Amino acid sequence: MATRFRTVQGGARQSNKEETYFDYSLLFTVLFLIAFGLMMIYSSSSYRANLDYNDSAHFLKNQLRSALLGIAAMIVVSRIPYHFWERLAFPAYIASAVLIALVKTPLGITSHGATRWLKILGFSLQPAEVAKLGMVIFLAFLVCRMGKRIRTWKGLFTLMIPPAIIGVMVWKITKNMSSAIIILGIAMLMIFVASPDYKRFVIMAAVGSAAVALIVFSIVKMASSPEMMEKLEFRGLRILAWLNPEAYADGKGFQTLQALYAIGSGGIFGKGLGESLQKLGFLPEAQNDMIFSIICEELGLFGAIAVILLFLLLIWRCMIIASNAPDLFGALLVVGVMGHLAIQVILNIAVCTSVIPNTGISLPFISYGGSSVMFLLIEIGIVLNVGRSIRLKEL
Repeated sequence: MATRFRTVQGGARQSNKEETYFDYSLLFTVLFLIAFGLMMIYSSSSYRANLDYNDSAHFLKNQLRSALLGIAAMIVVSRIPYHFWERLAFPAYIASAVLIALVKTPLGITSHGATRWLKILGFSLQPAEVAKLGMVIFLAFLVCRMGKRIRTWKGLFTLMIPPAIIGVMVWKITKNMSSAIIILGIAMLMIFVASPDYKRFVIMAAVGSAAVALIVFSIVKMASSPEMMEKLEFRGLRILAWLNPEAYADGKGFQTLQALYAIGSGGIFGKGLGESLQKLGFLPEAQNDMIFSIICEELGLFGAIAVILLFLLLIWRCMIIASNAPDLFGALLVVGVMGHLAIQVILNIAVCTSVIPNTGISLPFISYGGSSVMFLLIEIGIVLNVGRSIRLKEL
């Protein structure tokens, strides 16, 4: 009688002997997003690259090199048993902190008024991207070690100390609040999934929402006084520009307005690939944080929805692997990666559509950024290896 197996939807068994699972849907979705990202990077950056570097493909070449290195790393990592990362959990956490601190040394690189990168062996590296991966590995290890102790308030706050330290370092040393928020968001999602008591998270979410509302209200009150207005930092000005971008059209609200113009002018099906007008010197960082606006302008609402659906498919495949992972450590690794992707996608699109204040968050696999795409692909490699560890059960 032929042997029958239960398979996970969207994947495939490799052979009757191995009885293992590989998620081709996840892999092909990632590869498609990278290819699409390269196409959009060239479309959105060719004008500026030709002016600044006399090479319209300058940004495309850099991103392609990083993407190829990332794919090679993903293939290697996907072959490494994921329990190997348990032994590197503490070193990964320490390495993240050390790399962030090195930004203040001569190795640090300043670009666009911020020192957030390192120059190592001729390559630029953003420590915040390393920290995101390191936090996923370390927190998965720590949750497994703590066991039932995470059900207590003491255990919860103990788990939040390591990501809080790294988050504050990223915020204060590299002046990168958006990455700090992402790191804390990843930590909260991983702890939320591992904890059976959701009431504490509802309370924390309510307190956090109230705190954010209070901060915004305080900034608005300060803006009503000319003396207090001068004391506002650039983040406070960004919040004011978010609330009323037209009033700050020549300053902090300029990028937001140009992004909205790009989105609105795209219509249903867009102006056509390469036909964006906003990328011609109007929209700053068109190939980086605001690339979703260019997608909307050139490919319209249809293209924007297609991209969002691809990310939903990617997150869904991660959920399938996490729910079928052989153990808690593997499941938490996948949840951490899934959280990283989901948070970054939501925040990037929210910024482009002016749902939240403007902040520097890239769109995974699509925005220009070598460190980002390389470490995201390494994370996908870990997810694929957890998927490989799923054993298909005989019916």
